[in-house]
Amino acid sequence: MERGDIMPSSRRRASRKRNSILPIHPPKQVLRLIDRLQKHGFEAYAVGGCIRDSLLGLSPNDWDLTCSAHPEEVAQALSDYPVLPTGLQHGTVTVFIDGLSVEITTYRVDGAYSDGRHPDSVSFSRNLLDDLARRDFTVNAIAYHPNRGLVDPYNGLHDLHSRTLRCVGMPEQRFQEDALRILRGLRFASTLGFTIEKKTAYAIFQQRDLLNRIAEERIQVEFSKLLCGRDAERILRKYQRVISVFLPEITPMVGLEQHSPYHIYDVWEHTLHAISAIEPKLELRLAVLLHDIGKPQCFSMDAKGVGHFYGHQNLGADIAKTILTRLRFSNEIVRTVYTLVKYHDVSITDEDVRIKRWLNRLGEPVFRMLLAVNQADTAAHSPAAALRMEMIEREAVALNRILAEQACFQRKDLAIKGQDLLQLGIPEGPEVGRILQELLDAVLENRCANQYEDLLAVAKQLYSMPSQPKEE
Repeated sequence: MERGDIMPSSRRRASRKRNSILPIHPPKQVLRLIDRLQKHGFEAYAVGGCIRDSLLGLSPNDWDLTCSAHPEEVAQALSDYPVLPTGLQHGTVTVFIDGLSVEITTYRVDGAYSDGRHPDSVSFSRNLLDDLARRDFTVNAIAYHPNRGLVDPYNGLHDLHSRTLRCVGMPEQRFQEDALRILRGLRFASTLGFTIEKKTAYAIFQQRDLLNRIAEERIQVEFSKLLCGRDAERILRKYQRVISVFLPEITPMVGLEQHSPYHIYDVWEHTLHAISAIEPKLELRLAVLLHDIGKPQCFSMDAKGVGHFYGHQNLGADIAKTILTRLRFSNEIVRTVYTLVKYHDVSITDEDVRIKRWLNRLGEPVFRMLLAVNQADTAAHSPAAALRMEMIEREAVALNRILAEQACFQRKDLAIKGQDLLQLGIPEGPEVGRILQELLDAVLENRCANQYEDLLAVAKQLYSMPSQPKEE
């Protein structure tokens, strides 16, 4: 066989025939890189997630190559393209070609993983099989060449067809090498709807404490994807003890009966059902996951044996903020989820005044999220909560009508501006803000129309009145 060949010509011809029906369509830039490296005497294959997703009928987010060339040889072969040394110690460079960035990594054999994250040493190889042997799961250990077809030494294609997640080699070894693979496995199972095979699942539970070695930022990325997966409810239920390693606050929710006619599930089961009832948007899924996080500390039972959770909304919002800050979520996500948890149990009603007040307080995007959280929460209640669901639906109708009417619910929507008040002789400063707020309150409560002349008349009256301190 010639250098770079891994199969005889007869097998290559058969592979080309099979390849013609594979749902793998690398971008032309990727094909160009493979061809260029091959012309310089090296093997190059697309590998990993791009092949897995293509075979599943999904559109890959990015394309990665593995090759027999060492990093300096890659740079020389692709000298007419920008090549950045993004991970030279692990044999990785990033090539920019016609608007596409492609990571190219040299075949390698990893040494021991003393820190549970990075190999102590890396040895470059000229053998593709060496590289595939170090990968995490069989479905990610499939390589593809446009002429040679698939290289699949661990039956990853079979596992794709059976929707099974299985470690390459010994699961314990794979997770000891990089503990984040534990959470990646759960993420793949959630997003792809895969079942984790028994030996891999057993190792996940046995070695879950290895997640304590992983930086919060890396956990946050994987957990966010898991939580927004189509099978998040199933994975959270089955692997709750694993999730609890970095989210211990959920453990007291498990098995906590609510002793309420409005609930048929314990707090954790209620939470899981609510997660499945809301769209997979990160802020919404986080809010639903944490909306009852304060209940274990607020539980009480009255003389009739009915359970109560007084104050769990406020406490839950504080706990949610602590959790999300610890996991390095953005300030915007922390603020949004805090708000949603704090107000998830509030009774809004479909009265226009109330709707506009909440719009003023939260803004339209967060208010819509709040209604969605309320609806998912209620969907996970008992049938006794049907009236509450009807009210939420009426609130949504009222909201849409108010917005369609372009009703005023913020200062910027007022038909009168601060400059208009200055022209009345009102001095610039806090008094202008006070009067604008009073005018907004009058409009929100339907005491005054949002019309310039009407507002001007009220403003004149207000300017002649001394400001009154608000009651606590």
